[in-house]
Amino acid sequence: MSLSTHSPHTIGTARPFKQVDVFTDTPYFGNPLAVVLDGSGLSDDAMQRFARWTNLSETTFVLPPTQAGTDAGADYRVRIFTPGGELPFAGHPTLGSCHAWLEAGGTPRASGIAERTPQASGATGEAPKASEVIVQECQVGLVSIRRHGASLAFAAPPLKRSTPSPELLAKVITALGLAPAQVLAAQLLDNGPVWLGLLLDSTDTVLTLEPDHLALKSMQQKVGVAAVESAPAATNLIARSNREARAFADHAADHAALATPDLEVRGFAAPVGINEDPVTGSLNASLAQWLIAEGHLPERYLAAQGTCLGRAGRVHIERGASGQVWVGGQSVTCIDGKVQL
Repeated sequence: MSLSTHSPHTIGTARPFKQVDVFTDTPYFGNPLAVVLDGSGLSDDAMQRFARWTNLSETTFVLPPTQAGTDAGADYRVRIFTPGGELPFAGHPTLGSCHAWLEAGGTPRASGIAERTPQASGATGEAPKASEVIVQECQVGLVSIRRHGASLAFAAPPLKRSTPSPELLAKVITALGLAPAQVLAAQLLDNGPVWLGLLLDSTDTVLTLEPDHLALKSMQQKVGVAAVESAPAATNLIARSNREARAFADHAADHAALATPDLEVRGFAAPVGINEDPVTGSLNASLAQWLIAEGHLPERYLAAQGTCLGRAGRVHIERGASGQVWVGGQSVTCIDGKVQL
């Protein structure tokens, strides 16, 4: 008896591929992203199949911009897939895809931005140096990305926000194991992806949550929780809560990226197949637009995410003079090669 080696799917073209860690300068401490640098000719099914296979929170496919995108100044187009479907926009895939595109030799058509951004505490007040600007096309439209040295930052898309229904809020609070008094504020946040954002009473509360992910999945509701840092460093708090975090805290004590954050964030996305996302650009963008506008945070701050997963994601937030919020961080390539698709 012979065994057939025939595959139901033929091996395709060798395409340039990178796996990038986003919101970190050190491999394996951020949020990984798979980037296929030439998605030309791939069907939607082929893209989705590969995204399921990578089993990462997102996989992207870089394409030439559409004609409309080209006319509007786009440098490239990106399609963003989770294991469960396509997204109109996402933050860490935006920065990671741009990092991969630039590293592969992509050249932006424009450079320089005129907006004066807030100065850091103790700065001289000088105008910031001009930044190189890259324009990404995706389903949500055009997204501007600026580059300062090794860091990239995307312009947060417009945010629509509203008050969640009492019924939804009560169900989510129960699924998270929270008491109502621990929720200081709540908003539905929509910048392409839709998150229920919760501002909690302390970073300790954020870091010790053990959500009922099945309940969140049944509600089809992604939830982002955050708390303003006001006491001991987050790594010390989480070190008290579980064995994995203690191991992470011990290793990360000397990690250069662990500047004390102003905000601790967690993102729960069971409806799209990811119980907890390591570092989430779209969530941090919408949280920033909401929390700065409501006076909970200053116009420039540092957010931490991924602590409970043994990561050290760092997201730099800055609101410019025009009110535009920029969401930035560093990326590093971990795998560089080709993929058969």
